[in-house]
Amino acid sequence: MESPYPCNRRRRFVGRRDFLWELGGGLGGVAFAAMLNEAQAATDPKARHGVHHAPKAKAVIQIFCPGGLSHLDSWDHKPELTKRQGKPFDPDGKVQFFASKPGACQGSYWPFRQHGQSGRWMSDLFPKLAGKVDEMAFVHSMQSKSALHGPAMFMANSGFILPGFPSMGAWVTYGLGSESADLPAFVVLPDPRGLPPGGVINWGAGFLPAIHQGTTLNTDPSQPPIQDLFPGKEFAHLRGNAEKSGRQFLDTINRAHAQERTVNTELEARIGAYELAARLQLSAPEATDLTGESEATKSLYRLDHEDIGTFGRQCLLARRLVERGVRFVQIYCGAENTGAKKIRPNWDSHEDLVRDHGYWGPILDNGTAALLTDLKSRGLLDSTLVICTSEFGRQPAAQGKGRDHNAAAFTAWMAGGGAKGGAAYGATDELGATAVDKPTYCYDLHATALHLLGIDHEKLTYYNNGTKRRLTDVHGHVIKELLA
Repeated sequence: MESPYPCNRRRRFVGRRDFLWELGGGLGGVAFAAMLNEAQAATDPKARHGVHHAPKAKAVIQIFCPGGLSHLDSWDHKPELTKRQGKPFDPDGKVQFFASKPGACQGSYWPFRQHGQSGRWMSDLFPKLAGKVDEMAFVHSMQSKSALHGPAMFMANSGFILPGFPSMGAWVTYGLGSESADLPAFVVLPDPRGLPPGGVINWGAGFLPAIHQGTTLNTDPSQPPIQDLFPGKEFAHLRGNAEKSGRQFLDTINRAHAQERTVNTELEARIGAYELAARLQLSAPEATDLTGESEATKSLYRLDHEDIGTFGRQCLLARRLVERGVRFVQIYCGAENTGAKKIRPNWDSHEDLVRDHGYWGPILDNGTAALLTDLKSRGLLDSTLVICTSEFGRQPAAQGKGRDHNAAAFTAWMAGGGAKGGAAYGATDELGATAVDKPTYCYDLHATALHLLGIDHEKLTYYNNGTKRRLTDVHGHVIKELLA
């Protein structure tokens, strides 16, 4: 019998046992390849898992104000509270706040005025942001499940009051991947005073592949953008070709180690981090170098101001990172409560709200207004969703010269990226003590943000411990009233 192969090779007859063995092996190979593809997709920062419809936004900048920014002195106008100034909030003495018994009703420490074509109310604490109300979409009925800073921070970031769940930034990068090969997909810019309540857990990846956790950039211009990004002086002899060869050798060893431990995503994340770190030695200094910015831009962010300029630099860095393809940037306006001296290092204003909010107000006002202006002038605001929130609000009754924690009411807002400027959703009662119209949790805010990014929050899932987990847990709905 003539061979059908050019090499004259003759194919032997296959018995039933051999046929079944080869068929099983073939199916096993297909299954194994599929498993490898799934594993690679789970750890590939550029992999896309959750795009379900045409997005309005392609990037997010979230401004977080830890400590509990007072909605009553900023975004939520309550004339009835002003009318009851000095009258008992709880005449029967039955109410207990988080850390105090209620004092008398305390109206806003700053007058409210209407602004823009939408006529939205904003206090004089934010004179520059007042000119941006027609670009901002407010949620006045936000609530949290905890009045403790740490758990409330975790909930605002991950949807759970317990630590260990993926943050919103991790979910977004898991769903959409990265647009930059040389910068992390998820970058965090902490306040130079320190980390916020709860620390780095706020931007952790939880049970998602570790590569999706946030990368912290140092915002102090006198320090390198990433700690230990460059070898110390004692290792100067390892730079150049020696460094390249060492990196290749290290990669070979790492790959061999990881090949035998494919279920451990942290190994792939670590290898990816090493590779990204090498690229970051060029990209991170360039992204954080502001010398090329115009004097007009530097003046807009007031970089020369001792206090205002620090947050202004964070906001300018956020714009530069989004320009370079970073998917999710989180900025912290305030740190942990430790080390308080003349003022609180965040928005937690128990003792003296005028002192503390009076300090932080101009910082948030100038930096955020400059960011919105800068993004819009560069044509980036339409594709960048800006979110500003806190973990909870403050009480309408006085706590001495301050206000106590209030998990039942606070305000968050969005701008750009498909958000409906000048709109408002939900409301608190006449004193601003609790949300009564359309009470809203972080689940709804997260669902809306994901929707604007092209993601269905119910379909972006990850199987963990026998459960299909998602950012919004088993809750959440898209706030359609805030969509442009």
